Amino acid sequence: MKNLIVTNNYDKKKLSSFIFNSFPNLSRNTFFKALRQKDIKINGKRVNKDCTIFTGDELSIYIVDSLLFPKMNLNIVYEDDNILVVNKPVNIEVTGENSLTTLISQVYKTSNIMPCHRLDRNTTGLVLFAKNEQSLNILLNKFKNHEIRKFYNALVYGIPKIKKARIEAYLFKDKKESVVYISDTSKKGYQKIVTSYNVLEEYDNNTSLLDVEIETGKTHQIRAHLAHIGYPIVGDGKYGINSVNKELGFKFQQLCSYKLQFCFKSDSGILNYLNNMIIHI
Repeated sequence: MKNLIVTNNYDKKKLSSFIFNSFPNLSRNTFFKALRQKDIKINGKRVNKDCTIFTGDELSIYIVDSLLFPKMNLNIVYEDDNILVVNKPVNIEVTGENSLTTLISQVYKTSNIMPCHRLDRNTTGLVLFAKNEQSLNILLNKFKNHEIRKFYNALVYGIPKIKKARIEAYLFKDKKESVVYISDTSKKGYQKIVTSYNVLEEYDNNTSLLDVEIETGKTHQIRAHLAHIGYPIVGDGKYGINSVNKELGFKFQQLCSYKLQFCFKSDSGILNYLNNMIIHI
């Protein structure tokens, strides 16, 4: 049995949303079977449907660990003594409980392997991990100084008239609502963002595939910035167009971090060998 307390982020949300975010590898069949068998309680009371939950509610979940935490294989793209690069699947956080970092710690039987950056839960692709503190400090500094370039493929709705562009804007993060807002002009509380894109393919269903690079790594930057200029990512339930997502049959944003490029401008200590290396899917 697992006991969970509902946080502010899930106040007045559906039970299923909280459960699947807490246990990303739990199958939908197992969840609905548990509901039918009344194996999920809220504040000590059994529920027989996907009800609304509130901040402070206590959930008791009578599902065996093997079903709550089914084994997931790591897709390792690159590894050496200092770093690990993993191809992250959809529907799992990089950090937190039951995250990709948790899985890595279980596989490697150590908690010393730490992520150097993050991807959204439903964004797939390359995540860079450091295997020791010295490497972590170096890589965090390199990301801060824009000495590691990150490239993404994004399937967007619409076909940009400008085929290649470097766009700037300002982003505000609303932590309470877990959403960001974009402004073309500087405002109090907003941070500057820079996103570049290049149109790779154009399709008959009014979608296009973009190669995207971010010079600033802010929360939801690519998703919100592309939506702001009129080209939302297909499958994005937060910044996209739900009717389009449903029509095209995508449940998750079609955004993938496919390439990392190390462009060190200064001494990198034990990681000097990474300079000019490109790691891609």
